[in-house]
Amino acid sequence: MSLTLVIGNKNYSSWSMRPWVALKACGIPFAEVFVPLYTDAADKQRILDVTPSGKVPALVDGEITVWDSLAIIEYAAERFPDAKLWPEDRAARAHARSVSAEMHSGFMPLRNECGMNLHRPIRAKALSDDAKANIRRIQQIWADCRARYGKYGPYLFGAFSGADAMYAPVVHRFLTYDIDVTPEARAYMDTMQALPAFRQWTDEGLAETIVIPRFEDD
Repeated sequence: MSLTLVIGNKNYSSWSMRPWVALKACGIPFAEVFVPLYTDAADKQRILDVTPSGKVPALVDGEITVWDSLAIIEYAAERFPDAKLWPEDRAARAHARSVSAEMHSGFMPLRNECGMNLHRPIRAKALSDDAKANIRRIQQIWADCRARYGKYGPYLFGAFSGADAMYAPVVHRFLTYDIDVTPEARAYMDTMQALPAFRQWTDEGLAETIVIPRFEDD
């Protein structure tokens, strides 16, 4: 039975981007259902009809519904083990899950101050010390992963993994807000930008015409 992934606006929805890129990059087939965010009660109900969380993304696999980006990636890793969404080595797999969970639960200042908006003109903005600390920590994570696993390939753990999907929207944030990054971070960002799944999401997000005013104030 085929999977269905319910997502929000590709221009804005960083959480939708994560499992979408994970599935697409690993060649896992799925049908895509787009529900515009912050429009009206009817669209909100469309999401509630899929998941009581009332949020996207949500993955439907027959009678099973999985919501939350990281939970979807974990489910896909179990459902499609040949896709190798997590590293095969146990230590590397634990590391990948740890940095993914850190992204999932942390970095709130950066998220709040640098929302994903692919249409936003590239320009810097004043950031809080907390957001700057988030930026330093993310680059530290990337540098550590690349130092340990770079000999196996160009992604965080050599081959593409769920960890790369979890950090994909951060690449957009760093680009959109003209964040000053290290050469090592820039090289990793270039790798992600060359990923076909990343490019497809970006192109389709830029093609969207829906504007959400609350995300256009910076």
